Amino acid sequence: MTDEPKTNEPIAYPAVSVVGPGEGETISLGTTHMRVLEDGSNTGHRLGLTESVLAPHTPGPPQHRHARHDEGFYVISGSVRFTVGRTDHDATAGTLVMVPSGAPHTFANVTDQPAVMLSVFTPDLYVQYFRDLQDMTAGGRALTRQANIRTMSRYATEPADDHA
Repeated sequence: MTDEPKTNEPIAYPAVSVVGPGEGETISLGTTHMRVLEDGSNTGHRLGLTESVLAPHTPGPPQHRHARHDEGFYVISGSVRFTVGRTDHDATAGTLVMVPSGAPHTFANVTDQPAVMLSVFTPDLYVQYFRDLQDMTAGGRALTRQANIRTMSRYATEPADDHA
C-alpha cells in the first residue's frame, strides 16, 4: 500500500513562457533594435533577456556600472566591442561577456556588419530602462548622453567616466 493519494486531477505546474521567432515586445533605439524575450514577469523578476541587433557603426551607451544587477552578453553573430575601463575586448560570435555589478563597461558595433547578441539581466530591472529610452525618443526627445545617464540613474546605474 502506498501513501500517495490517488487522483485523476492533473498536476499544476508553473506556466511556461515560449517566445517564437518574430514574437516578443520590440524596442527600437536608433540603430539598435531589441526584442524582449523575458521581461521578468515569468521569472519572479529574477531574470530578463533581450536579443539586440546592432547596425554597423552603432555607438553604445556611456560607460557605466550597475549597482543592483549583473549583465551578460552572448554574441550570436558579427562582432561587438566591449570596453571595460580602458580595455577593449572584441567579442565575436560564440563569445560570452559577463559583467558583474560594479564593473565599468560599455559596448558598440565598430564594424561594417550588423551584430546580434543576447543580453541577460539578473535581476530583470534593466529591461524597463530600454522601454524608458524608447518612450523618450518616441516623445520626440533626443537620446543624448545626459538624457541616457539621467535614465540610467533610475535603475541603480551610474556613469563610469573615471574609468574611461
